[in-house]
Amino acid sequence: MPSTPSRSLDVFPNPNPRRPYEILMEAPEFTCLCPLTGQPDFATIRIRYVPAKLCVELKSLKLYLWSYRNEGAFHERVTNEICDDLVKALKPRWLEVQGDFLVRGGIGTVITVTHGRRPAGASR
Repeated sequence: MPSTPSRSLDVFPNPNPRRPYEILMEAPEFTCLCPLTGQPDFATIRIRYVPAKLCVELKSLKLYLWSYRNEGAFHERVTNEICDDLVKALKPRWLEVQGDFLVRGGIGTVITVTHGRRPAGASR
């Protein structure tokens, strides 16, 4: 697998597709650029999902998130785009992406994007 940024998300079969369970991933070193100033923005990206048939492979997720490093993106756009790309790749029962961006100009920003409804039997 390459060690360069990539927008490709690799998946693998859910080892227990009948049981609704929750997966939480946290990427505390996410970076992108402010589209207005070109200054770096730093965030923790939290991805929480209940898989259906597929799970995301972690190295491909790391390379996917890395692909935003030199891209100008508003916090709202990048968080929604990550959610959309994961939904397209995984078709999960439920998915939530949270972008917890560090303070810039005296204001911290947390963007939360959700897809679907969390199954009643999913752990929290």
